[in-house]
Amino acid sequence: MPVPLVENAPAKVNLTLRVLGRRDDGFHEIESLVVFARVGDRLGFSSGGNLTLKVHGPSALAAGEGDDNLVLKAVRALAARRPGVVLGAFELDKRLPVAAGLGGGSADAAAALRLIAKANGLVPDDPHLYAAGRATGADVPVCLDPRPRIMRSIGETLSGPLALPPLPAVLVNPGVALATRSVFAGWKATSSPAATLDDTAIGRLTDAKELVQLLAAQSNDLEAPAIGLRPVVADVLAALRTLGGCGLARMSGSGATCFGLFASAEEAAAAEKLLSIKQPGWWVAATMLGSG
Repeated sequence: MPVPLVENAPAKVNLTLRVLGRRDDGFHEIESLVVFARVGDRLGFSSGGNLTLKVHGPSALAAGEGDDNLVLKAVRALAARRPGVVLGAFELDKRLPVAAGLGGGSADAAAALRLIAKANGLVPDDPHLYAAGRATGADVPVCLDPRPRIMRSIGETLSGPLALPPLPAVLVNPGVALATRSVFAGWKATSSPAATLDDTAIGRLTDAKELVQLLAAQSNDLEAPAIGLRPVVADVLAALRTLGGCGLARMSGSGATCFGLFASAEEAAAAEKLLSIKQPGWWVAATMLGSG
């Protein structure tokens, strides 16, 4: 029997998110500084036989095993572009909350593409992998190589990897889902948008305090419409900001997960413990943000 292959599918966190406008095709142009957490899902693969998917874990029911699961969509998109690739059985340990602004489904899809690539001897930068990722979802390409980057356009235009200092953080989801389409539909342009991100300047940052200062001058333009749909998001942000040592609190992606940044892993762990006691119904995870 072949030895199963395993890939981590780390959570994607949008440290910033500017919405630049709505395109004629209905999609929105964005600019976002993306990092990855050391928490996420885990995907196993056994090559040979028909394409199948089994899902277990805390968020298995919400993720589902049907054709809508992005793991199956991504693999089928690759198989259409690379006829003859060996398929097989996937097993997903689904731990991240679903529709949470953490790109969990996209991370799972990217992990599936990496596994198929390994099983078939494809190089990591095979253009068919990125083409399949783009066909699957806007967040999949950035998750294929989970390192800090700036996403632009509708997500498919990526900067080179950025060597950012790691950021101790606490991720919090209040147990509600937010549909990306609904959140974007509530977005309204502002008269004073944040400055455009400078790839070169960000890539030179070596001090976490300087990075947090840069982030503080940015925003997530989807926070307001997300709060309009799910007011509990504002409660999460307020709870994070009251925790000792929290230097910045912000929503990730289109919500409803928010993150708080801390000066040390010890402060983040203490904050996780305190918030878990205060809000036992919330999903709370202390982690480090950077590369997945």
